[in-house]
Amino acid sequence: MKIATYNINGVNGRLPVLLKWLEEAKPDVVCLQELKAPQDKFPERALLDVGYNSIWHGQKMWNGVAILARDLPLQEVRNSLPGDESDLHSRYIEAIVGRMLVCCLYLPNGNPAPGPKFDYKMAWFKRLKKHAKYLLSEEVPVVLAGDYNVIPTEKDVYKPERWVDNALFFPEPRKAYKELVGQGWIDSIRHLHPDETIYTFWDYLRNAYGRDAGLRLDHLLLSPQIAPRLVAAGVDKHVRGWEKSSDHAPTWIVLADEEEI
Repeated sequence: MKIATYNINGVNGRLPVLLKWLEEAKPDVVCLQELKAPQDKFPERALLDVGYNSIWHGQKMWNGVAILARDLPLQEVRNSLPGDESDLHSRYIEAIVGRMLVCCLYLPNGNPAPGPKFDYKMAWFKRLKKHAKYLLSEEVPVVLAGDYNVIPTEKDVYKPERWVDNALFFPEPRKAYKELVGQGWIDSIRHLHPDETIYTFWDYLRNAYGRDAGLRLDHLLLSPQIAPRLVAAGVDKHVRGWEKSSDHAPTWIVLADEEEI
């Protein structure tokens, strides 16, 4: 089974890119972030036409998350992160997909920092850690995937000294990410590729993609009940080079079937 996460950066404006990638990569499950589309403008029909059922939580202009599934049952569990009923941002959606729980998240960017946006980022991260700990306590197969807007280590960024004043690389979110993984989650990319330079995002400015001046922001964390099935992980970097593509590239894992482990 192939599971991917992809910050699409506008699902309708980049629909041709998304459909092209789905046809090429044929993932079984996809977590999308930054839809930038209200609930009634999500391209459900276009995705059905290429074989994907979907659930989504949209928001006008900003945010928005979705989960797509091909030939698998898809049942929504929740469309917001617990812990703050006043938070109306569309940043989290969770579903039972087949025999596992898939959680799609779009963690706040936090810039400019310090300031209210960074405070919101850290408050959201605190809620995420609490919910993630609860999910682990359920002892079920869980994939916690999305755009975390966190550069975990210096290995995950081109020229880290240039990012010390950016909320993506501040000590606080990096510590929070480390604490999250420390609960018992497996960072799939780093688990299989501990020493490789791997990026998932390249800015549109300064020819960042051409220079491979990237960041690793998109992560797929696995619970202990599903981690033994992990057999491959990677990034479809070439998609970032397509015309009118997102500034992120699809990041994916492959899980062996349960009877194969």
